[in-house]
Amino acid sequence: MKIAFATDDGQTISAHFGRASHYMVVTIEQGQPVQREMRDKLSHTHFANEPHETHEAEQPHGFDPASQDRHNRMIEAIQDCEAMLCKGMGRGAYESLSAANIRPILTDISNIDQALTTFIKGEIVDHTEKLH
Repeated sequence: MKIAFATDDGQTISAHFGRASHYMVVTIEQGQPVQREMRDKLSHTHFANEPHETHEAEQPHGFDPASQDRHNRMIEAIQDCEAMLCKGMGRGAYESLSAANIRPILTDISNIDQALTTFIKGEIVDHTEKLH
């Protein structure tokens, strides 16, 4: 099993999925972490010159085709992961991860090692109230 963490430094979980520059991917075997790998992650800065959505009442933020395409490009690097943890994200990104069969988890834990231990124990809480 592989778990991804949105991060900038490899030690702390990013406050926002879209702004994080990397993923820390941890491979878990028999309930123990056996490998760690930093992977580059596309972020909002990579898409700065691309057209962005216009907010329309019938379409919530992050669900327009351009946003969905950006989300899909962001998660290409973790297609082999079962879950992705961060501290915040938009609902559109959350749904894109789910559609890619990657369990999005919004945690209130900042430290990757601490969140990993909590995840392995089956005690991680998905704070969906942090969605925007």
